[in-house]
Amino acid sequence: MSTVAFHTLGCKVNAYETEAIWQLFQREGYEKVDFDKKADVYVINTCTVTNTGDRKSRQMIRRAVRKNPEAVVAVTGCYAQTSPGEILEIPGVDVVVGTQGRDKLPEYIEQHLRSRQPVNAVNNIMKTREFEELDVPTFSERTRASLKIQEGCNNFCTFCIIPWARGLLRSRKPESVMQQARQLVDAGYKEIVLTGIHTGGYGEDFENYKLADLLWDLDGIEGLKRIRISSIEASQIDERVIEVLNRSDKMCRHLHIPLQAGDDSVLKRMRRKYTVDEYRRKIEHIHQAMPGVAITTDVIVGFPGETDEQFENGYRLIEELGFSKIHVFPYSTRTGTPAARMKDQVPAEVKQERVNRLIELSDRLSHAYASRYVGEVLEVIPEHLDKEDPESGLYVGHADNYLQIAFPGNPDLVGQVCRVRLDEASSQVCKGTFVRTMDEVPRPYKAG
Repeated sequence: MSTVAFHTLGCKVNAYETEAIWQLFQREGYEKVDFDKKADVYVINTCTVTNTGDRKSRQMIRRAVRKNPEAVVAVTGCYAQTSPGEILEIPGVDVVVGTQGRDKLPEYIEQHLRSRQPVNAVNNIMKTREFEELDVPTFSERTRASLKIQEGCNNFCTFCIIPWARGLLRSRKPESVMQQARQLVDAGYKEIVLTGIHTGGYGEDFENYKLADLLWDLDGIEGLKRIRISSIEASQIDERVIEVLNRSDKMCRHLHIPLQAGDDSVLKRMRRKYTVDEYRRKIEHIHQAMPGVAITTDVIVGFPGETDEQFENGYRLIEELGFSKIHVFPYSTRTGTPAARMKDQVPAEVKQERVNRLIELSDRLSHAYASRYVGEVLEVIPEHLDKEDPESGLYVGHADNYLQIAFPGNPDLVGQVCRVRLDEASSQVCKGTFVRTMDEVPRPYKAG
């Protein structure tokens, strides 16, 4: 039996796609082994979001070639899409596929084995108009399933290479999404995370079927307990989406809405399609429609030309909007993007200081958000034993508002919807007490 090993760099969409590619190899009778073991085929799923992503991708390709010089080395993903020539120059690379046509990977490997010639299967992604169907009927993580609903992005932010790596926005057909969702529920998943490159743009390329329609259709699936959107732009949260968030008891009280910068002139240089005021008003509107909603965000610090004053404007806005968590990224130059050619690049030590201040703020805001729920009973789906202290018997999972809670439990609870009282707030993992699973008959509950 032939063996295959995978290494994934970059984002959650890449992780999803690696799972999908593994399904293809599994059907061909391959056995999966760890990447640091000797394998017949190595598949490296690359990232190109920063220059560092490119460098790490090249390192992993060379590592595979060293591990077994006789193996077939196949490279796919975003870096493969933007720079196939660079990759084929690395001695030992046999197959290169970009971000389309990955369903044919096993075929390309067979083709290489027959011809002993390198296979370059990278096409012009900008001409691609169809969503690539890659099914993942089951995941190695048993509690939350990702479901990819769209691909590509039309935004062309000045710091981002992704439209050139992923192409323009295209949505997965509703019937295909529904079929995959039912399959996941049948496989025992209680929560589905809708994911994509520009997830909230789902349906923008359809006549009269938008994200809100998909959410209502998913809401009707029996056995599905939770629907989470991985990320959505403020401009895409229209009244119809807010109505679903408000009325569906399956929609998680958590939205990830990228801000990127809290100053109008920086947003303009980034080519983001909103002002600070528009973003603020949308967040306030969502809080009114969904009291208690957790809103997480992304922020890039040290974008070219960002002054101390512009950073402070962002800092104050973030504080005022009270996010429950901030993902902070120091601006990283990406060759080939307009921002890489901008003057006034911010020194590394200034960026680091700003990153540290925002991480500190994020911890403070996370703790404040969690503190509001002390004493409340939340619905938590336990995912795994506490990785920091497996001996503790504590199981960790996410509540619907994305708070992570650890509580004493047993292996049978993993993947079940549990009611858990939050006892102790934390900016990282809160502590709680198990009350009951959702399937049990409620028993009289006495605090303390």
